[in-house]
Amino acid sequence: MQLTLLKAKLHKAHVTHSELEYEGSCAIDSTLLNTAGIHEYEQIHIYNVNNGERFTTYAIRAEAGSGIISINGAAAHKANPGDRIIICAYAELAQHEVANFHPKLVYLNEQNQVTRTSNQIPVQVA
Repeated sequence: MQLTLLKAKLHKAHVTHSELEYEGSCAIDSTLLNTAGIHEYEQIHIYNVNNGERFTTYAIRAEAGSGIISINGAAAHKANPGDRIIICAYAELAQHEVANFHPKLVYLNEQNQVTRTSNQIPVQVA
């Protein structure tokens, strides 16, 4: 049995650009891609905290250290500069791999700088 698990997350990134006429995809600061372990051209899911939009695209590299998070092409209708988004990548794992697997979670501030990393989400309590 194959299970789909969260592989990586850039939590509360801030959209810096929304480029309707660009060739599509989501440009992400190369440093952030490397920190999260997301590969160029890898499928990503984007969840817009501001408006509830959820969409799928792929990652491309933006200049390292730039803080760029650019939503491009048709997806530009789903996010505006300043919106907070969550960018996730998923992996298919065999059931026997799940017990030792941990995602790479990267938390960002308003300038898309890393504030901390983790490999688990705290248990939600009432």
